[in-house]
Amino acid sequence: MLLSGKTAIISGAASKAGIGLATARLFASQGARIAILDLTEEAAAEAAATLPAVPEGAHLGVACDVTDAQACQAAAKRVLEVFGQADILINNAGITQPLKLMEIGGENWQKVMDVNLTGVLYLSQAFIPHMRARKQGSIACMSSVSAQRGGGIFGGPHYSAAKAGVLGLAKAMARELGPDGIRVNSVTPGLIQTEITGGKLTDQMRTDILKGIPLNRLGEAKDVAGAFLFLASDISSYITGAVIDVNGGMLIH
Repeated sequence: MLLSGKTAIISGAASKAGIGLATARLFASQGARIAILDLTEEAAAEAAATLPAVPEGAHLGVACDVTDAQACQAAAKRVLEVFGQADILINNAGITQPLKLMEIGGENWQKVMDVNLTGVLYLSQAFIPHMRARKQGSIACMSSVSAQRGGGIFGGPHYSAAKAGVLGLAKAMARELGPDGIRVNSVTPGLIQTEITGGKLTDQMRTDILKGIPLNRLGEAKDVAGAFLFLASDISSYITGAVIDVNGGMLIH
């Protein structure tokens, strides 16, 4: 198994149809012990309880608001107390708002930036000292095709800006942390069928969108989970600072 004996922390992973939980399930099936982080411990623990069992022990659910630096530090402390190690961090937590440029107010901007970008910084900072001490670790960050093409289907310009910031932050982290044995990469999904998109696509919208996707289907959460598995495992041990597109060909560059 690709992640046997490893531990993985995945933020924003309690949503039943989300990419985070799909990633957690795939990682656990490959032998990793999982800590699911989400806004409430109840939701995180319930999600963790659904994961495939691993020999190393029970999975963990921890409350963590990634926009709060102290909450991230507390979550890291809890995970390390229970697991003793942190090998993989998946910065998955995120939100979107379907606003046009002139509709974005200061509160909208700050909320989207705080969750999607600042949260990546705070949660990474919480686990990096441990990874540095062990001279190993893999951090993967959730970005979006909207960061590359200048907008998405549901996210506004502030979402695109935040996800573009994730790409820049991850690349800078990769350069700085490489000498410490820590790899940092990003994943840029296209249109994925999750709770965010569920019920929002009309039949006509779906038809129009598929015309621009060479693989002729919408993505599924497991498609993105597979990219995260690759980046988390030793198969990608010589890859850092990379951006992995998971968009069915929506954007080819």
